[in-house]
Formats: sequence, C-alpha cells, structure tokens
Amino acid sequence: MTRGASLARAGILFLAAAGLALATLASLFLGGKVTGPGEVLAVLTGAANPYLEAVLDARIDRTLMGVLCGSALAVSGVIIQGITRNPLGDPGLLGVTVGSAAAVVSVSAVTGAGIGGRSVWVAFAGALVTVVIVYAVGARSASGSVVSLLLTGAVVSAVLTAYIQAMILTNPGIFDSFRFWVIGSLSGRDAEVAAAIAPALIAGMLLALLLAPSLNNLALGEDVATSLGTPVALVRAAGILASALLAAAATAAVGPIAFVGLVVPHLTHSIIGADHRWRVPVAAILGAALLVVADIIGRIAARPEEIMVGIVTALVGAPFLLFAVRKGWAAR
Repeated sequence: MTRGASLARAGILFLAAAGLALATLASLFLGGKVTGPGEVLAVLTGAANPYLEAVLDARIDRTLMGVLCGSALAVSGVIIQGITRNPLGDPGLLGVTVGSAAAVVSVSAVTGAGIGGRSVWVAFAGALVTVVIVYAVGARSASGSVVSLLLTGAVVSAVLTAYIQAMILTNPGIFDSFRFWVIGSLSGRDAEVAAAIAPALIAGMLLALLLAPSLNNLALGEDVATSLGTPVALVRAAGILASALLAAAATAAVGPIAFVGLVVPHLTHSIIGADHRWRVPVAAILGAALLVVADIIGRIAARPEEIMVGIVTALVGAPFLLFAVRKGWAAR
C-alpha cells in the first residue's frame, strides 16, 4: 500500500469518527422534545430540574447502547462476509438472532415473567448455543465447506423460527412483551446492560482486529490462503467466534436489529476498499453512527411518540442495499 493510499484511508477514518461525534451530540439534543445547549449544560452541572435530568440520562444511555451495538453488528457483518466470502452474509446466517429470540421466549414461557433487563443473559446464552450447534453440525458435515455451514444455519434458523411461532401461539401472554423486544429498540437500556455485554464486545472486537490480515488472505481463496501460511480452518472458527460474540451481545442488549450487519460492510467496502485492516475499524465507527442516527430519526419522526430503531434501520437499509446492488457496490 502506498503512503498516499494510507493517508487517504486515515482521512476517511477521521471523517467517520467526526461524523460519529456529531451524531452522538445530536442524540443528546434531539428527541420528543428539542433540548437546548443551556439545558444540557444545566444537567451536566447538576443545576437542572429532575425531569430534564431524567430525559438526558435516558438519551445518554440509549446513545451509548447505539454506539456499542451498532459497531458490534457492523463488525460482525464484516467478519461473516469475510469468512464466507458471501456478500449477503450477516450475523443472522449463524442463527444468532433467532437463537436469542428462542431462548427469551422459552424462559418467558417457563417462568411467566416478562422480558426485562435480565433477559440480556438469556438472549446471549441462546445465541451462543445456537452458533455452537450450527458450527458443530456444519463443520462435521461430509464436505465441511462454508456452504454446508450456511445451509446448517438456515435449517437451524427455520426450526427455531417455527418453535418461536408455536410458543407464541400457545402462550399469547408471551407475545405482549416479546413483540417489543423482537423489533429492536434502544429505549430502556441502561449502563447496567452496557456493562453486562462489554466483556463480549471487547473480546469480539480484539479478535476481529487480530483476524483482519488473515481475512485478507482468505479473500484470495482458500488454496491461496493456505499457500500463504494461513490456517484456514482456525481463522474460520475464530471468525465465527468473534462474529457470534459481537452479534450475540448486541442482540441480547437491544433485540434483533436488521440491516446494520448487512449494509455497513458494503458501505465500508465502497469507501475504504477490501483491506480488512481498515474495514474493521471503519465499519465499527459507521455502524455506531448509523444506529445512533436511526434512533434519532425514530425519536423525531413521530413526536411525541417514537418509532423503534429496528423499524428505522429496515426502512433505511433496504433501499440503500438495492441502490448498492444497482451501483455494483455489493460486487466482490
């Protein structure tokens, strides 16, 4: 890579970080009620009324969750697309989303409790167990290829989806709380939830950064990667682990969020290139910015009510992906 190319990519990284900073600031000021700089300053100095302080605290919490979960989903998508060499790859291919949902529904049915803060552990465990099952079955198939892994993921997801639907139909009470979680929302998530998912996020991000050079080799094909000394099977297993940790943590915290893990990798590829050493950090920043901006849109588009962020990302992500396909950005 030339010095000029490195400087250009560093510039893109800086601009992305600046955009995320602006989105984060906007998230503090915009909502069901526009908050002025003086009011925000009063909260920070402890001179605000209790109502305004509660509003700002809630905005800070959901902005933090947007940054953490948006970056996690985006990087998870980059890793999945890298190890499968599939431009349509996203965390859902491994059954992360449906595994989380199945676990949450099961525990709600058994205990009779609604979906609350403790559900983050249930959803996280369900996602990881599903990924382990998918990998164990797919890796031990006759071919042991990426295709068999993806097919296994599709089969497991279909079975769990049918199970979830059956549980909801036979236990209508579950649906009342489950229907809000399954759409995906940053509302009501606090620092306690962020602290619960932080270890998985940190481990997943570090592993993704370590795998970036190997993913560059893997993009050239398995035979070429092997000739370059890349342990393909180990890289694939570590990549699945990193993607699962990131996606499971994000899904457990805020529910299933569509399109972030699919759209952001394509956007990153179009502006930064195919080098995973740059794609991973840029995707983390863009994913965080996208989810924060989507949450802002959801808060101001239907004042005084709000549109859940999972709906906004789907409404924005689907047209963008179609546009990317027409422009050829999704090509590999």
